[in-house]
Amino acid sequence: MLHSRHTRAPLNLGIASLMALGLGACGSFGGFSGFGNSEPAAVQEPAAPPEIPATIRSEEIVGRWGLASYLNQADRARTEKAALDQCKNPYVIGAGPTGGVIMHLADQATPQELRLKGSTGGKNYIGPAGPIGDQDREIISFNGRVMITRFVDKDAATRYGYMVYVRCAPRP
Repeated sequence: MLHSRHTRAPLNLGIASLMALGLGACGSFGGFSGFGNSEPAAVQEPAAPPEIPATIRSEEIVGRWGLASYLNQADRARTEKAALDQCKNPYVIGAGPTGGVIMHLADQATPQELRLKGSTGGKNYIGPAGPIGDQDREIISFNGRVMITRFVDKDAATRYGYMVYVRCAPRP
């Protein structure tokens, strides 16, 4: 009997060690989550909604424009004429290197590449890549010769009003 008691203790210790090693291995190999796994499970972010293309192409607005603005709708016709008068010092909308247009954002001195974006409601916007936000401007109307925009940001919209772009005649 004495002999079996001395044999049983190391055997029990060996079995306990093997069980501990087995449980540790399960956690490190991803078998049982929560056992020995110190890294949290990766949470997958929902995919961004697909970008809706604008109905106006960027090449349609590239060019030289007279620019003026109005706050009161009654001033629209007068402002279009004032914008046309600005063609002696035109606002140039350039083609961007990745398919956008080069324009200024509100209160920014340096122009940058902006994207033309569509919306589920059928509206068109000009702004930085990504979802429609406060830095964008809505294209209120566009007929190829006159484009009217308004900033989405309420503060910028109040300060700048409706921006009227009138296409300048080609240079002689």
